[in-house]
Amino acid sequence: MDKVVKYLDGTLPTPKLSPTQVSYTMMQLMLQNEADTHCLQVWPSSSDTSVARHSSPQNYPMQVCQAAMLIVVFLAFIIHCLSVNSGAAAQPDGDGRFIHHGFAAANLTMDGLAAVTPSGLLALTNATYQAKGHAFHPAPLRFTTTPSATANASAATVRSFSTSFVFAIVSDDDPEHGSDHGLAFVITPTKNLATANAGQYLGLLNMTDDGKASNHVFAVELDTIMNAQFGDIDSNHVGVDVNSLTSTQAKTAGYYDNAGTFRSLQLNSQKPMQVWVDYDGHARQLNVTLAPAWESKPRRPLMSTAVELSTVMEELMYVGFSSATGVVFTHHYVLGWSFSFDGAAPTLNWSMLSMVPRLGPKHRSVKLTVVLPIGIVLFLVAIVLAVYFVRRWRRRYAEVREDWEVEFGPHRFVYKDLFHATEGFSDKNLLGAGGFGSVYKGVLRMPNLEIAVKRVSHDSKQGIREFIAEVVSIGRIQHRNIVQLLGYCRRKGELLLVYDYMPNGSLDRCLHVKGTSTTLCWPKRIHIIKGVASALSYLHKDWEKVVIHRDVKASNVLLDSEMNGRLGDFGLSRLHDHGADAKTTHVVGTMGYIAPELMHTGKATPLTDVFAFGVFLLEVACGRRPIGYNDINEILLIDRVLKHFCNGTILDAVDRRLAGRFSVEEASLVLKLGLVCSHPFPCARPSMDKVAKYLDGTLPAPELSPTHMSYNMMEFILQKGTGSCLPVLSSSADTNVESSANSISRFPESSSPQSLTRSFSDSHRHV
Repeated sequence: MDKVVKYLDGTLPTPKLSPTQVSYTMMQLMLQNEADTHCLQVWPSSSDTSVARHSSPQNYPMQVCQAAMLIVVFLAFIIHCLSVNSGAAAQPDGDGRFIHHGFAAANLTMDGLAAVTPSGLLALTNATYQAKGHAFHPAPLRFTTTPSATANASAATVRSFSTSFVFAIVSDDDPEHGSDHGLAFVITPTKNLATANAGQYLGLLNMTDDGKASNHVFAVELDTIMNAQFGDIDSNHVGVDVNSLTSTQAKTAGYYDNAGTFRSLQLNSQKPMQVWVDYDGHARQLNVTLAPAWESKPRRPLMSTAVELSTVMEELMYVGFSSATGVVFTHHYVLGWSFSFDGAAPTLNWSMLSMVPRLGPKHRSVKLTVVLPIGIVLFLVAIVLAVYFVRRWRRRYAEVREDWEVEFGPHRFVYKDLFHATEGFSDKNLLGAGGFGSVYKGVLRMPNLEIAVKRVSHDSKQGIREFIAEVVSIGRIQHRNIVQLLGYCRRKGELLLVYDYMPNGSLDRCLHVKGTSTTLCWPKRIHIIKGVASALSYLHKDWEKVVIHRDVKASNVLLDSEMNGRLGDFGLSRLHDHGADAKTTHVVGTMGYIAPELMHTGKATPLTDVFAFGVFLLEVACGRRPIGYNDINEILLIDRVLKHFCNGTILDAVDRRLAGRFSVEEASLVLKLGLVCSHPFPCARPSMDKVAKYLDGTLPAPELSPTHMSYNMMEFILQKGTGSCLPVLSSSADTNVESSANSISRFPESSSPQSLTRSFSDSHRHV
C-alpha cells in the first residue's frame, strides 16, 4: 500500500504490466490450484527492470489499460471504505452513547405527526386535533446485563443510564390561555405504539392497557393539563410514569437555584428548557432535573426518587419521545438530545441548537399598533427637548467677547466656572447688593480659591461704560490696600467682576450694623484709615494714570483676614491721563460724601475724592453716619464735629463706644484732618499725598483757624459776598497759607463760593 500511495501521489513512476493473456479470473484460479506464480508476475521488481525494458512495444496499450483498471478498482475500494465509516459515524457506538445537536441528519424512526423541520427541530406534533407523534432511536439498546432468555430473568440488573434533551412547547394561542397536554421521554420495548391514544394518554397507552405490568413502559412526562383521571397535581408538572400515566411521583415544574431557592417554570411558555434524567442502576435511584434555557445543570434535582426498573426493563428497549394533541393547537419541539449508559449524557452545546419558531398571530402586534406610534412621538419629542436644552445650556453659559478686551490685562473667566463657583448665584451666597449690582461669594474649583463676584445686570443704574472703566482701571493696579481684581466676564445682559474675597466684610458693617459682637477698637480704626489714605494717594499720584474713585465711603472699604482696609468697588471710577481735564458727566456717588462743587459742575477731580475721604475720617472716628436725624431736622456730621472743635471739645466727638480707649493725639489728628479734607472749598483741601504724610507723621499736623460758624452759616456768608471770617488751613509744612477770600477768588465764575456752598448745603440737607 505504501507503493500504491506513492504511485498515486506521483512520487514513484507508474508501473508497467508484464505481457499476459490470462484474465484476472484465470489468474485467481491458478493461484488457488497452487500453480507456478512466476508466470503470473505483473509488477516488475527492480531485478526485472531489464525484462520490462525489453518488452514488446505492441503490449504498451494493454499495459496502460490494465493500470487504469487497477486505479479504478482502488478508488472504488476507498470510496466504499469512506461510505462505510460515514454510516458507522451516524450510528451509536456499542455502549449506546449518542448526541444530536438538531435532527436534520439524524437517523430516527418517526410516525404520526412527528417530523423534522427544515431548521433541524424535531416536531412531535403540529396543528392537528387529537393526534400523536413518536420519534425513536432506530436501534434498540441493551438495558439489562442479564439476557431475558435466562431462567431467572427477574434477577436482571438494569444498567445506569443518563439522557438530556431540550424541548419547547409552543401554542398557537396565548400561553396564558393554556396549551394541549405535553410530551414525554419514553423507554419502551417496541416502537410500534399504534394502539396508544392521543390527548391525555400522550400517545403512550390507552384506556385498556394503562396500568398493566406487561406494558414495560418507563416515561418522564412534561404535562400541561391537569387530568383528574390520572391524579395530576396541577396543569404544569413533571411526573415519573411506570407502566401507567398515573405518576409515581410528580412535582410542579421548576428548578432550585444555587442558593437552594425554588423557582417555578411554565412548561408552555414557548421558551426552550432542558431536562436531565439520570438513573443509577446500582442504587435504583432516579433524578429528574429541569432548568431554563442556557442555564447550567442545577446541583439539586427537581425530583429524586427510588424506582425499581428491573421488572420494567427488558433486555432490549427503545428510547425516544412521545406526544399528543387534544383540542388546542400545540407544537411540541425537541431541539437537541443526548444519551449514554454508565455515565453522564454528553453535554449539549446551546450554540449549535436551532431557535424555536414563533407560531400563530403575534399577540403583541395589537399593542405595537399603539405603542409604536407613541414611542415614535416620544422619540421625536425627546429630540426636540434635547435640542432645546442644548441650546438653553449654550445660552446659559454664553459669553460676549469684543475686540477692546484683548488689550486689557485682567484675566477673563469662563462664565460656566463662575456659575458653578457661586452655586448658580444662589441667595445663600449673596454678600450684598448696591446700586451697581449684587455681590456673591464663590469658590473656584481650580484652583481652590474663594472669590467675590459682582454681578451687574441691565437693570443696574449704570452701564457698560462704567464696567469698562472699572476693568481698565483696576485690572492692572497692584496695591496692598486695594481690593485685587482677579478677572472679569461678560455675557449678554450681564457684567461680572471677580475680586479677592474679603472674609471680614465691609467697614460699614463693623461700624454701624446692629448686633456686631464687638466694637472696632481704635488701633484697628487708625490702621484702616492709614491704609485707605495710602490707596488713594497711590491712585491719585503714584500710578501711571490718575484714577478718581468717586465713591469713597465706609461700605466700599473691605477688610481682609488681618483687618487691613482695602479700597474696593471702582465701578464709579473715571480714568484720565495725568494733566488732562476730567470729563464732565452726570453726578454719581453717595449722598453725604459728594463734594459741593461736584453737585454744581459735575466734574470729578482728585479733590472730590479728598472731600469724601474727609467725611470717611469723621465717620470712622465718630462711629456715626455722615447724615443723621433728630426730632426736628437732619444733622450733618461735619457740623457736629466743627461745633466741638469751635468749643474746644473736639475729642467729645469720638465714638462713645470706645469709652476713652483711644490715642488723644491720633483722634485729634483724624478729626481735624476730616474737617480740613471736607472743607467746602476745594482749594482749602490738601492732596491725598499730604494727607497720607500727615497720618504717618512725616509732615506736621495742619491747624485750623478758629471759627464759631457752621458750614451752613458759611453758606449764608458766601451768599452775602463776605468771606473774611472763613476758616483757613495752616501748616508748618505748607507755607502757602491762603485765606478763604483768596481761595474764593481762585474759583472760576461757574464755581463761585455762593454756588458751591449752596450745592454743598443742598447735597447734605436733601438726602
